[in-house]
Amino acid sequence: MGTVVKERQAGSVTILDLSGKLHVGAAVEEVDQKLQGLIADGRTALLLDLSQVTGIDSQGIKTLVRGVISAQRRGGKLKLMKLTPRVHEVLDITRLLTVIEAFDNEADALRSFASQASGA
Repeated sequence: MGTVVKERQAGSVTILDLSGKLHVGAAVEEVDQKLQGLIADGRTALLLDLSQVTGIDSQGIKTLVRGVISAQRRGGKLKLMKLTPRVHEVLDITRLLTVIEAFDNEADALRSFASQASGA
């Protein structure tokens, strides 16, 4: 099963709803290209909904890290929300949750972007 990317806006935040597996191959490349394209267009407040992501491998992790670094270089943020237990476990083991903010729900995630914008 490939990864499906659906894009939506919530104010200045671009939300990508992902589903499937973030594994090596065309699916993860699609996510990487989407993230890099958005960042290149100046859309650097990014929130990834992982509630429908059933697995992640090293290439998926690489894509997330590359997105975080690219957004930060342009003064933005990439954050995650609604991690499935399997994805949470992998990101916890790899210690990525110490560098990528993750939220249980969309409201809290969106508030975190607003509080950063206001300097809080």
